[in-house]
Amino acid sequence: MRGGEIYRTKAKVPERGHKPGFYVVVSRNFIAENDDISTVICAPVYSEILGLRSELVLSSEDGLPRDSAVRCDFLTLMFKKKLTHFVGSLSADKIKHLNHALRYALELRD
Repeated sequence: MRGGEIYRTKAKVPERGHKPGFYVVVSRNFIAENDDISTVICAPVYSEILGLRSELVLSSEDGLPRDSAVRCDFLTLMFKKKLTHFVGSLSADKIKHLNHALRYALELRD
């Protein structure tokens, strides 16, 4: 597991209306790759695109069934074992845009 990878959960998630969902790993690789650490920070993916600066729009080119938005305002801690279905990895350009959305969502200054 690495930062910038997209996973789908098999388990139903209460915060998502008891449905499975897609998530992008945003933890740094040291955490994501470490088998001794059971959780990672993820940004959820929603099919509704709101056009926020804290969103990253993904499409079928990224492995999703429809255009969707990664919502960096709603970061969540997920158990790695719940991220069961690997979907794909974000391109370098998408990771750059994801980092901008995360900085905006967390109000981080350069």
